[in-house]
Amino acid sequence: MTQALLEFLTTHRIHEVECVIPDMTGIARGKILPRDLFVEAGEMRLPKSVLLNTVNGQQPDNGPYVGDTDPDMVCRPDASTVRLVPWAAEPVAVVIHDCFEADGGAVELSPRAVLRRIVELYERAGWRPVVAPEMEFYLVARQHNPHEPLQPPLGRTGKAEAGRQSYSIDAVNDFDPFFMELSSFCQLHKLGVETLIHEAGAGQMEINFSHGDPMDLADRVFLFKRAVRETALRHGIFATFMAKPMELEPGSAMHIHQSLVDAASGANLFSDAAGAPTARFMHYIAGLQKYVPQLMPMFAPYVNSYRRLSRDMSAPINLQWGHDNRTCGIRVPNSGPDNRRIENRVPGVDVNPYLAMAATLACGWLGMREQLQPSAPMTRSAWNLDYELPRHLEDAIERMRGCEAVAEVLGANFVSAFCAVKELEYSTYNRVISSWEREHLLLLV
Repeated sequence: MTQALLEFLTTHRIHEVECVIPDMTGIARGKILPRDLFVEAGEMRLPKSVLLNTVNGQQPDNGPYVGDTDPDMVCRPDASTVRLVPWAAEPVAVVIHDCFEADGGAVELSPRAVLRRIVELYERAGWRPVVAPEMEFYLVARQHNPHEPLQPPLGRTGKAEAGRQSYSIDAVNDFDPFFMELSSFCQLHKLGVETLIHEAGAGQMEINFSHGDPMDLADRVFLFKRAVRETALRHGIFATFMAKPMELEPGSAMHIHQSLVDAASGANLFSDAAGAPTARFMHYIAGLQKYVPQLMPMFAPYVNSYRRLSRDMSAPINLQWGHDNRTCGIRVPNSGPDNRRIENRVPGVDVNPYLAMAATLACGWLGMREQLQPSAPMTRSAWNLDYELPRHLEDAIERMRGCEAVAEVLGANFVSAFCAVKELEYSTYNRVISSWEREHLLLLV
């Protein structure tokens, strides 16, 4: 255990430590330990199969991925991630852990290990990827019956939003107590949140993060989701990161801005000395165009995710690219040469942030490695063009499992295990009889 971590615990008079790891769904798993036990142990042990939990708490046959005996993995704290838990009644810290095998190697099923594996590809080339996520989410009224549609919450006016309030300051102010506490929590939690806006949907908000290192940003997104949900509960409402929580409202995305800099000089490798786009920039775009469809379970991990990616719902349905063109799956924002970047608009906010960032960086890496060439930039709306993305989870899983290049860069065992988790979730969903089926088929067919 590092001296810096010990000093943090002492300075803040920590009583307990939340020792957490993200599983494949992005849910925090782990243990809560008294401070003294945490310091004495220096690590925790969890069954390796914990990483394979589905969102509804099941597991596929894990023998092929973790071994027939379901051995423990060794989880060691990453001291750089330690933070106060701002909503705790007494001083509590949270520390994200890395997962290791008994021989000291990384557990390749761990989402943090998958992201680190991709970042190391860039590092070996002398490059440093930079990312900045934008996260949309909904505030909704408390709802305890899953068969009833979600509704916008009541704000300080005592009324729910009756229409869309895109970029409305007053609509944000209607939830001032919530956002003031969330802002305070984010500052204490050191999450680096920059901008708050009201998005198009009723009760839909967006928060942007400052750009930085992919692992650090994935950690911050992982912690931010917990902070938002906790703050909402304290104010008598729910916050949801479902990709498509309401039938007639737009879905919620996690757009990922990404750029590439030289590790030694810090120069943007997407721009040449004259300020023009480089060949590497074009290869990166082409990599997204070719490989995003093969990695869709990491960008759209649930059945609900594909409800967002539909025509006329302000979400991409293809992988056209364009300059400052929000109708495309890949957008190049207006910026100077030093800030040239690419925005992947495909991921939903329901993603595991570690895996979504690993996936988008893997696509760009493969495009540069294969020196792919992109299509011509789109100068009109791409919303009226054909679908290029998988339309449902089952097709997406099949495409991911069949892509050799994806298995090579992410790890074959991880890809196989991740697809098994998604298949189990899909088969569980398929057993559910929906209200639509009861309403339209019960007495008419």
